[in-house]
Amino acid sequence: MTLPYNFKLPISSLSRIFSNTTATYKFYWFVALLDIVAKERRNRISFWEIIAGMIAESWYPIHYFKLSFGKSDSLYVQSVALQKELNIPIDADKGIIKQILLKNLDNNLVKSLLRVFTLNVPYRFLSPWIRYTTDNDVVLRSQSFENECLYAITDESIEINPKWIEYLSEHCLILRDFAFWNLTVFLQKRNPNVPDVPSKLIKPIQRDSLTKQHKFWDTYIETVGSINCIYTGKQIFAKQYDLDHFVPWSFVSHNLLWNLIPADSSINSSKSNNLPPLERYLKPFANVQHNALKTLYAKNPNNSILEDYLIVYDSVTDLVNLSESDFYNAFRKTFSPMVQIAENMGFKIWQP
Repeated sequence: MTLPYNFKLPISSLSRIFSNTTATYKFYWFVALLDIVAKERRNRISFWEIIAGMIAESWYPIHYFKLSFGKSDSLYVQSVALQKELNIPIDADKGIIKQILLKNLDNNLVKSLLRVFTLNVPYRFLSPWIRYTTDNDVVLRSQSFENECLYAITDESIEINPKWIEYLSEHCLILRDFAFWNLTVFLQKRNPNVPDVPSKLIKPIQRDSLTKQHKFWDTYIETVGSINCIYTGKQIFAKQYDLDHFVPWSFVSHNLLWNLIPADSSINSSKSNNLPPLERYLKPFANVQHNALKTLYAKNPNNSILEDYLIVYDSVTDLVNLSESDFYNAFRKTFSPMVQIAENMGFKIWQP
């Protein structure tokens, strides 16, 4: 990804800020710094404000999506400890998270957990401009903005080079995309079996509508009269249910039909972000799916939404015509490894 050119600035140095990166710190340091400069046009920023921004930016991928940051990355460990200490919701907005962290800097444990990121990150980030030797050496050389470096370091704060402020503000969105593009490449290698890593780097503004999926299940339920909730056994009628993501949306990041099931309205709050115990629920889930698919296929075999099932089987027609046991086996082959990967990432098995 090429950054916008500016003949007055060493853009080539900026483009190398993520070279030889072994942890996520630099990505989140830059995004947090950029956020403050772009929104407030401030040139002096404390380490603590940037670090609070780092934690806030990484909160959702760590706590909600449970992405692995790699063994050498303290951001995950520190963030989990901070969540435990401050009881911040896993889906909190980043502005709230940052505010809570800054308000709790007088808490010795909180400040100790955040202090880890004051040790190397601010100094090594300047490596494209100032060859790293020691922290003190970088501090001294940065204060004259050597090689037009991005900022100078004084005590526990940075001062943005005045020559960079306009560029950072004007190209904020491009620079943020640059950081997240590089972060995606970094995290994809550490989460090779996780679907849709790019969409898990920030909190979604709004989830996609489930209108088409509700129409599918309403049509089926209206055709057969009612079905029983696989979790509670309660009778379910058309338009009087919640759609449950069998494997949590926070892992799959999609609303495809083969992972959705009508459920009693009490289930979503109970099951939440947890994994279904397959030995108990996969067979009834597959039976409902098979019956619904056969019914809707018979009504309209060309319905485009049925293409959702092509991930489970090469042909929708062949999937419909499978025996009950073969259909279950097709679903088992899809869900078993998925649930195992999610459990390895830290998703919990639901205990109803």
